[in-house]
Amino acid sequence: MSQPNSSELAVLKHLWSAGPQSAREVHDAIGPGQGWKPSTTRTVIARMEEKGWVTRADVHGMAVFSAALDRTATLGGLVRHLARQVLDMDGPIPAALFAESPHLSDAELDELDAIINAAEDETKGRKS
Repeated sequence: MSQPNSSELAVLKHLWSAGPQSAREVHDAIGPGQGWKPSTTRTVIARMEEKGWVTRADVHGMAVFSAALDRTATLGGLVRHLARQVLDMDGPIPAALFAESPHLSDAELDELDAIINAAEDETKGRKS
């Protein structure tokens, strides 16, 4: 699966923390900081819906969007990509590096550690 780009990640982070939101609510929360117009926010959300990364529900006639991607698994994939593909790191990746993140609870940090390093074990298993 491909990884979310920075725009998609901004939407996901907002939906993970705020819960289901209309496109207008998402725009009001993150659009100005991203330099987006409301149409840009709607376009990003529509593309994410096509990818299956957000789901749409109609609530009292209004489209409301929710994150369909698991926060910990998505962040784990991004961390793995950064460590392996960008920084060319080998060996276990300590999830404790992210302990100060406001986006992860202690339980999610433990899960992130397992996700990151389980993928590493899988990769080593395929090479042997």
